[in-house]
Amino acid sequence: MSSISHPPPVVCVVGFHHARGPEIEFWLGVEDGRDPAIENDWNFLPFMALSDGAHTTTEDFSYFTLRQQETPQSPATSLFGISCTRQLDARELLNRPKDVTRSTVQKSLVVIAGSPHSFGHLREKLSVVTRAWFDQRDFTDVEILKEFQESLAAGLQDADEDRDQYLGSSLREFIHEYKHQTLVLFKCCLLQPKMLFFGSRCERLCMMQFALISLIPGLIRKLEDCADPEMDHYERSVTKPTSLRTSERGSLLAYMGLPLQIFGKGSLFGPYTPLQQLDTLADYGTKSYIVGSTNSLLLQQKDRYSDILVNLDESTITISSSSLRAALTLSAADRRWIDFLTQTIYQTWDDEYPSRPRSHGYLGSEEFIRLQFEEYLLALLAATKYQKYLFATPYHLRELSAFPDIDGDPSVDFNESWIDAWKKSGSFRLWDKLTDDHLFDIVEPRHPTAGGLSIDDINRRLTQQIQDLHLDDRLATSREALNKHLATGQKKVSSAFNSLWADIETLREAQRSRQQEARAARQNASASSANPLSPLAASLASPSTPGSEAGLLPSPSRFARFQSGESTPGTPGARFDAASLRARAPDLSHAQAAVGAAGQKAGAYISSWGTWAKEQRKGWGRSRENLSIRADDGERAEKVSGVETESDAARPAETEAAKQRLRVVSPRKSKRGSRESVGGDGIGRLDA
Repeated sequence: MSSISHPPPVVCVVGFHHARGPEIEFWLGVEDGRDPAIENDWNFLPFMALSDGAHTTTEDFSYFTLRQQETPQSPATSLFGISCTRQLDARELLNRPKDVTRSTVQKSLVVIAGSPHSFGHLREKLSVVTRAWFDQRDFTDVEILKEFQESLAAGLQDADEDRDQYLGSSLREFIHEYKHQTLVLFKCCLLQPKMLFFGSRCERLCMMQFALISLIPGLIRKLEDCADPEMDHYERSVTKPTSLRTSERGSLLAYMGLPLQIFGKGSLFGPYTPLQQLDTLADYGTKSYIVGSTNSLLLQQKDRYSDILVNLDESTITISSSSLRAALTLSAADRRWIDFLTQTIYQTWDDEYPSRPRSHGYLGSEEFIRLQFEEYLLALLAATKYQKYLFATPYHLRELSAFPDIDGDPSVDFNESWIDAWKKSGSFRLWDKLTDDHLFDIVEPRHPTAGGLSIDDINRRLTQQIQDLHLDDRLATSREALNKHLATGQKKVSSAFNSLWADIETLREAQRSRQQEARAARQNASASSANPLSPLAASLASPSTPGSEAGLLPSPSRFARFQSGESTPGTPGARFDAASLRARAPDLSHAQAAVGAAGQKAGAYISSWGTWAKEQRKGWGRSRENLSIRADDGERAEKVSGVETESDAARPAETEAAKQRLRVVSPRKSKRGSRESVGGDGIGRLDA
């Protein structure tokens, strides 16, 4: 194939004018009087250099592609630009121009080169020079920019063209963030759909796209047709390899048809694509592209401008095409392969230095990841050729002795739907035309992790899903909050128990007090039940009480015997036992009932005595002798009431004598006397 000579890198400055917007101020490294923007129709260059949202950061970088028009010396090709944007407070300028009316001055230093493979170290130089130019606070002094442009021309010419220089984000960070979806994006770009990347930071947006396409070996140096869908110089100039040196990696890759040209006729690559290029994306001739944007307006029209949307701010992938979704489903072997790679990254991950393994070894390094993808891609190409061989060759003519372990079609492990979709793409058509049909004789047509779904795969996926949940991080916060709540809860529970115990003690003390009061009340009730008429007897026996004269009151000896617990003669079963009353005293209900009944009977008894006393008063004036007898009988009754001076044996005779005298004095007493013989003086009825 004919090589394209790239022009030396040129430098320009893009500024933001308050009235005209972004515009190119001047060029460095071009002949006087020439304007490459006008010659190549780079109308969108200022908008590519000053990305949307660049004013929100101190420093930002933008990467873009430009089409260089065909010249008599070279065909049309793609150029690559990188810009560094900074801003400065207008009050800090030493020489402030009259047209600077805004509070800040925003400018971008742009470098345009023929290949992006050296942009890695170029980015660092560009950052240093731009910062130094802004620190001068005088944009009319461009001497440092001229020296920078001259050093770029010499440096790029001295660069080793055979040495791989990869551009893009760290693949370790890429896989660590997107895990198995990294393989989904890799296989997606081979199908050449419309891929749209969105992110608020322009540099990260561009680096993710460069990192993805760098997984295709050699593609970063074969992007001459990516700036315009109309260009197809690579397909017209490339030739089929006729020789192979297996000892040389470059020869092996070229013989296997690498790099796969995913940016050819009808394709576009724009790491940063401004809104001014939307017409190009919607053009009928644009069949596929990989572009990036920082403007959220595209999110509102994602179904129109994308088959798959990668939102870097939210780390999400949205596939709007159903056919593409089916093709991008990972097979069991695919998932096993990417899970192994992801697990390796996690095992060697270092939070302080994420771009290199924790052990500083080869396992998990950038080179290790690239070789794993290279092995996967070579096996995919060989399996596709082997499938084609199986379909084109009758069974009896097949020479399969070299692959005794392969049973059937090995391309099934790469997902048959994906294989069928890839065969419809332009990259497959060009690859199939440039490669030998027996590539499987060089590379084994077998998936690196071939085989169906196994228990190990399920366990690995479960482990990965558990890791994706970040339970350790979440539980650490939850554990801290839980411990805090437990400590607070422990204090509250302890306080509640203490309060409850205090309430229980208070209740116990109150119950104890009530029991003591009840016990005292029962004792008082027992005492009242044991001697319910003693106050009445005392009042009737008192000389100061009206009607207390002798002969009007019953014999006090009965009250004495009642208090001493003895029975009255002639009233069997009428004896009150004090001990038995005390034994029954604890039954308060019975005691209260007995007291109530005794009160009623005592009232009836007093009423009968009152009636009898009235009748006796009528006969007081008739016989004083009877009064003297009653007085003598009263004195004897008082002597009998003293239990400590009288003997128990003398009491019945004296009592009977008193009764006889009372019967002589009052004949009416016979009816009451008969009642006393049955019930005594009422005490027997009370006991009953």
